[in-house]
Amino acid sequence: MKCPFCGFLDSKVIETRTVEETNSIRRRRECLECQQRFTTYEKLESIPLVVIKKDKTRETFDREKVLAGIITACEKRQVPTAKMEAMVDEIEQQLLNSLEREIPSSAIGELVMEKLKEVDEVAYVRFASVYRQFKDINTFMEELKKLLS
Repeated sequence: MKCPFCGFLDSKVIETRTVEETNSIRRRRECLECQQRFTTYEKLESIPLVVIKKDKTRETFDREKVLAGIITACEKRQVPTAKMEAMVDEIEQQLLNSLEREIPSSAIGELVMEKLKEVDEVAYVRFASVYRQFKDINTFMEELKKLLS
Protein backbone atom coordinates (compact mmCIF):
# COMPACT_ATOMS: atom_id res chain seq x y z
CA MET A 1 0.00 0.00 0.00
CA LYS A 2 1.47 3.34 -1.05
CA CYS A 3 2.02 5.80 1.81
CA PRO A 4 -0.03 9.00 1.30
CA PHE A 5 2.69 11.04 3.09
CA CYS A 6 5.98 9.98 1.49
CA GLY A 7 4.89 7.68 -1.36
CA PHE A 8 6.83 4.66 -0.06
CA LEU A 9 5.31 1.43 -1.40
CA ASP A 10 5.44 -0.72 1.74
CA SER A 11 3.54 -0.55 5.01
CA LYS A 12 2.57 -2.84 7.83
CA VAL A 13 -0.93 -3.47 9.14
CA ILE A 14 -1.33 -2.47 12.77
CA GLU A 15 -5.03 -3.12 13.24
CA THR A 16 -7.86 -4.67 11.20
CA ARG A 17 -11.60 -4.23 11.81
CA THR A 18 -14.69 -5.27 9.90
CA VAL A 19 -17.13 -2.47 9.04
CA GLU A 20 -20.53 -4.20 8.96
CA GLU A 21 -22.57 -1.29 7.56
CA THR A 22 -20.47 -0.97 4.41
CA ASN A 23 -19.40 -4.61 4.20
CA SER A 24 -15.74 -3.60 4.10
CA ILE A 25 -12.55 -3.97 6.12
CA ARG A 26 -10.85 -1.03 7.83
CA ARG A 27 -7.07 -1.35 8.19
CA ARG A 28 -4.81 0.91 10.23
CA ARG A 29 -1.35 0.95 8.62
CA GLU A 30 2.10 2.32 9.35
CA CYS A 31 4.57 3.32 6.65
CA LEU A 32 7.85 1.42 6.94
CA GLU A 33 9.77 4.47 5.67
CA CYS A 34 8.40 7.55 7.48
CA GLN A 35 6.47 5.75 10.29
CA GLN A 36 3.33 7.83 9.59
CA ARG A 37 0.02 6.06 10.23
CA PHE A 38 -2.93 6.04 7.87
CA THR A 39 -6.22 4.19 7.38
CA THR A 40 -7.34 2.19 4.34
CA TYR A 41 -10.66 0.56 3.54
CA GLU A 42 -11.00 -2.62 1.51
CA LYS A 43 -14.23 -3.63 -0.14
CA LEU A 44 -14.88 -6.88 -1.94
CA GLU A 45 -15.49 -6.21 -5.61
CA SER A 46 -18.09 -8.51 -7.05
CA ILE A 47 -18.45 -9.12 -10.75
CA PRO A 48 -22.10 -9.63 -11.67
CA LEU A 49 -23.27 -12.78 -13.39
CA VAL A 50 -24.56 -12.16 -16.91
CA VAL A 51 -27.25 -14.39 -18.38
CA ILE A 52 -27.15 -15.07 -22.12
CA LYS A 53 -30.74 -15.55 -23.22
CA LYS A 54 -31.98 -17.70 -26.12
CA ASP A 55 -32.15 -14.67 -28.43
CA LYS A 56 -28.47 -13.92 -27.56
CA THR A 57 -29.33 -10.80 -25.52
CA ARG A 58 -27.60 -10.39 -22.18
CA GLU A 59 -28.96 -9.33 -18.81
CA THR A 60 -27.75 -9.38 -15.23
CA PHE A 61 -28.62 -12.52 -13.26
CA ASP A 62 -31.76 -11.92 -11.20
CA ARG A 63 -32.34 -14.43 -8.43
CA GLU A 64 -35.89 -13.09 -8.04
CA LYS A 65 -36.74 -14.32 -11.56
CA VAL A 66 -35.45 -17.79 -10.68
CA LEU A 67 -37.45 -17.76 -7.44
CA ALA A 68 -40.58 -16.61 -9.30
CA GLY A 69 -40.26 -19.55 -11.73
CA ILE A 70 -39.85 -22.00 -8.86
CA ILE A 71 -42.80 -20.51 -6.95
CA THR A 72 -44.99 -20.83 -10.05
CA ALA A 73 -43.96 -24.46 -10.55
CA CYS A 74 -44.60 -25.25 -6.87
CA GLU A 75 -47.99 -23.53 -6.73
CA LYS A 76 -50.51 -25.56 -4.66
CA ARG A 77 -47.78 -28.08 -3.76
CA GLN A 78 -46.44 -28.92 -0.30
CA VAL A 79 -43.10 -27.16 -0.85
CA PRO A 80 -42.20 -24.66 1.90
CA THR A 81 -41.09 -21.18 0.88
CA ALA A 82 -37.85 -21.68 2.82
CA LYS A 83 -37.08 -24.73 0.67
CA MET A 84 -37.70 -22.77 -2.52
CA GLU A 85 -35.41 -19.97 -1.33
CA ALA A 86 -32.76 -22.55 -0.39
CA MET A 87 -32.94 -23.96 -3.93
CA VAL A 88 -32.31 -20.50 -5.37
CA ASP A 89 -29.40 -20.02 -2.94
CA GLU A 90 -27.89 -23.34 -4.06
CA ILE A 91 -28.34 -22.50 -7.74
CA GLU A 92 -26.80 -19.04 -7.32
CA GLN A 93 -23.89 -20.51 -5.36
CA GLN A 94 -23.28 -23.13 -8.06
CA LEU A 95 -23.21 -20.41 -10.71
CA LEU A 96 -20.79 -18.27 -8.68
CA ASN A 97 -18.55 -21.27 -7.97
CA SER A 98 -18.38 -22.11 -11.66
CA LEU A 99 -16.20 -19.02 -12.16
CA GLU A 100 -18.04 -18.34 -15.42
CA ARG A 101 -19.36 -14.77 -15.54
CA GLU A 102 -21.58 -15.35 -18.58
CA ILE A 103 -24.06 -18.18 -18.19
CA PRO A 104 -26.56 -19.38 -20.81
CA SER A 105 -30.15 -19.26 -19.57
CA SER A 106 -30.43 -22.92 -20.56
CA ALA A 107 -27.84 -23.84 -17.92
CA ILE A 108 -29.87 -22.03 -15.26
CA GLY A 109 -33.04 -23.80 -16.42
CA GLU A 110 -31.32 -27.18 -16.16
CA LEU A 111 -30.15 -26.39 -12.61
CA VAL A 112 -33.69 -25.39 -11.64
CA MET A 113 -35.10 -28.63 -13.08
CA GLU A 114 -32.44 -30.66 -11.28
CA LYS A 115 -33.38 -29.06 -7.92
CA LEU A 116 -37.13 -29.37 -8.53
CA LYS A 117 -36.76 -33.03 -9.47
CA GLU A 118 -35.22 -33.70 -6.03
CA VAL A 119 -37.95 -31.78 -4.18
CA ASP A 120 -41.26 -32.33 -5.99
CA GLU A 121 -41.81 -34.30 -9.19
CA VAL A 122 -45.06 -32.52 -10.08
CA ALA A 123 -43.35 -29.12 -9.79
CA TYR A 124 -40.51 -30.53 -11.91
CA VAL A 125 -42.93 -31.58 -14.68
CA ARG A 126 -44.72 -28.22 -14.53
CA PHE A 127 -41.44 -26.33 -14.88
CA ALA A 128 -40.17 -28.69 -17.60
CA SER A 129 -43.36 -28.32 -19.62
CA VAL A 130 -42.87 -24.56 -19.82
CA TYR A 131 -39.06 -24.60 -19.99
CA ARG A 132 -38.82 -27.29 -22.67
CA GLN A 133 -41.89 -25.92 -24.46
CA PHE A 134 -43.65 -29.23 -24.96
CA LYS A 135 -45.40 -29.03 -28.31
CA ASP A 136 -47.78 -31.94 -27.82
CA ILE A 137 -48.77 -34.76 -25.48
CA ASN A 138 -46.09 -37.10 -26.91
CA THR A 139 -43.18 -34.92 -25.82
CA PHE A 140 -44.86 -34.54 -22.45
CA MET A 141 -45.19 -38.33 -22.15
CA GLU A 142 -41.53 -38.81 -23.10
CA GLU A 143 -40.50 -36.57 -20.19
CA LEU A 144 -42.80 -38.47 -17.83
CA LYS A 145 -41.29 -41.78 -18.96
CA LYS A 146 -37.80 -40.43 -18.22
CA LEU A 147 -38.99 -39.38 -14.77
CA LEU A 148 -40.54 -42.79 -14.06
CA SER A 149 -37.45 -44.75 -15.11
